[in-house]
Amino acid sequence: QVQLVESGGGLVQAGGSLRLSCAASGSIFSINAMGWYRQAPGKERELVAGISSSGSTYYADSVKGRFTISRGNDKSTAYLQMKNLKPEEPAMYYCAASGDYTFAVITTLDRYDYWGQGTQGTVSS
Repeated sequence: QVQLVESGGGLVQAGGSLRLSCAASGSIFSINAMGWYRQAPGKERELVAGISSSGSTYYADSVKGRFTISRGNDKSTAYLQMKNLKPEEPAMYYCAASGDYTFAVITTLDRYDYWGQGTQGTVSS
C-alpha cells in the first residue's frame, strides 16, 4: 500500500503562486506515474498535470505555461508549482499515484491507484 500526503495549499490573491507538495510512504517502489487533480465544488475531478516515471509531463490546456509538475530524485515526492492563479481556480487539489508498469504519463483517473486526502487552494479576486 501507498499513502500520499499533500501540503502547501492556502489562500492567495489572484495572480499569486502556490507550491503543492506530495509525499508518498509505504510501498513507494511500486509507484510509477504521478499526477495532480483538482476538484471544485459541484464539478468533476479534473487532471491538472501528470508526470511519468521517466519525467515526461502532461498539462491541461488551462494551466499550460503557469503550472509546473516535478518529482523528487527518489520519485516518492511530487510537486506542483502554480503561478498566476486565477479567481476561478480555487479547488481541492489531490495527488495521485499509479502502480501501472508504464513509462508514459497517465491521464485517466481510473488508472491511478492511490490518492491523497487533498489540500485546499483558495484564490481571492
